[in-house]
Amino acid sequence: MIKKKDVQKDLKQALKNGEDLKVSTLRMLLSALNNKEKKKQEELTEEEVTEIVSSEVKNRRESIEEFEDGGREEKAKQEKKEMKILQEYLPEQLSDQEIEDLAEETIEEVGAEGMQDMGQVMGKIMPKVKGKASGEKVNQKVKEALS
Repeated sequence: MIKKKDVQKDLKQALKNGEDLKVSTLRMLLSALNNKEKKKQEELTEEEVTEIVSSEVKNRRESIEEFEDGGREEKAKQEKKEMKILQEYLPEQLSDQEIEDLAEETIEEVGAEGMQDMGQVMGKIMPKVKGKASGEKVNQKVKEALS
């Protein structure tokens, strides 16, 4: 798990190394972390830091899609580089097979019998995969398993 001070340490190192893209990306991340901390009025937990990093990665993924749809390849390339930097701060992502196995296990646990039980399954599985898989991918695998 990542802590805010780890991001600060990496920012200092990136400044020393002259890594402009990494510096700007980490400053943006620290800004998001500081904003959340001010709102909460206490130090962020490792889980909250991971949530914010996941959210920033998701934002980059959506931006990449929009830039590619709009024919702005340079901006998409920039967003991909930023996303790669941010992903270094996330826990190792679950493989498709691991998500499928968790989906099957959760379906049995809940006693789900069809798509009408999708909400129950998602409610149970998401805390297990938090930060380790995108909700979109989990949703897809649960749908496949329930079908």
